[in-house]
Parts: sequence; structure tokens; C-alpha cells
Amino acid sequence: MSAIPATSDATTATRADAILARLGGRQGSTASATDEMQNRFLTLLTTQLKNQDPLNPMDNAEVTSQLAQMSTVQGIENLNKMFQQFLDTNSVSELSALVGRGVLIEGERLELTQAGGVGGVELAQPADQVTVTLFDANGLPVRKLDLGALEAGTHNFVWDGRADDGQIAAPGTYRMVIEAKSNGDPVTAKALQLAQVTAVVRGPNGADLQLGSDGIYRLDEIKQVLS
Repeated sequence: MSAIPATSDATTATRADAILARLGGRQGSTASATDEMQNRFLTLLTTQLKNQDPLNPMDNAEVTSQLAQMSTVQGIENLNKMFQQFLDTNSVSELSALVGRGVLIEGERLELTQAGGVGGVELAQPADQVTVTLFDANGLPVRKLDLGALEAGTHNFVWDGRADDGQIAAPGTYRMVIEAKSNGDPVTAKALQLAQVTAVVRGPNGADLQLGSDGIYRLDEIKQVLS
């Protein structure tokens, strides 16, 4: 039996390090599924190289074949990313129709203009009695609206601007407080405020909506789109 060359282990380690140097640049700082898959592949491959039988080492063709398999998987992943970018672009195009439209988002603010004010209510379950109390900037109650019985979900309402005494309230910002009950028991209710879509922007997970000074909102944060 011939002696094993003294440089065998060093050569194997050098091959492994070369592979890591060649592919290491592909490992970004983001912990994506693709990065994790690449890390596992490289760990397995370099471990296999370092622990191979010195009398029967892997040949270059076998190493190249495994690298090619990894490249194929990565290529498919890149194709999926490109397709998702196409979907996101298409979403931005479709959502542009919302620019200028009014939407309801979670919040207690109601803006009263000469034409009145619009607000909303989100109920966790049906309620047989729903009221909205509107307070002015000084914290004084101005109007109590009786919305009656409502099903679970999102509902909008319009305030004509009249106070409880019949006078026209001054235009400005008012605060909404919602109270909902079912058979006398409290029902979880949230106040919804009106906002206007001013732009569609690209977010980290798709298209988001710019709602003027209210900021950027995800689509799942939009409770209702008003006609």
C-alpha cells in the first residue's frame, strides 16, 4: 500500500476553503430562506470534503456536479423572486385606482367640514345598541349619535354637524368615543377615522398606501374603502 502524501489533508482543506471563498459572497446579511439553504449546503459539502477518504477522494466532476445542483436551486429561487416583483408591480398599478379615495383606518379623529363629517365603527360581534359620542377640542361632549343595532364588522356613519342642542358645530377636529352593547353586556368596539389615499408605495411585503399626513399603511390596516 502506498503511503498517503503528507499534504493530503491540507489540500482537502484548501479545496474546501476555496469553495467557501467562491460562494461566500452570495451569503448576504439577511436571514432569508435561500441564505439558510445555501449555508446548509456549504456546511454539508465542506464537511464531506474534509472527512472524505484520502484514498478515494471526491473528484472535480463530482464537486462540480453538486455545485451545479445548488446553482439550479438558487436559479429557481431567483426566478420566484422576479415573479413576485412582477406581482408587486401589478399590484401597484391596480391599487393606483385608490388614489383620491377615502378609507377608514383605526383612530378616534373625526374632521368636521361644512359638508359634515365621516367616521366608522368596527365591532367584534353583533350589538343591539351602538352609540358614538363626539367631543370637541376642550373635551366637552357635543353630539351623541345613536347608530342602533349593527352586525359584527365595519360600519361607517355621517355626522351632519349639528350638536345636541340643534346648533351647527364649528368645523374642526373632534374625538369619537364608541359604546356598544349586546343584551346589556359590553361589546368590543373600535373607532375608525377617515383618511384619503394620496399615493401607492412599494413596501417590504408588497404595495402600501400613503394616507397623507397619517403616514403609510399596509393593506390589511385599511378597514373600509368608501365610494
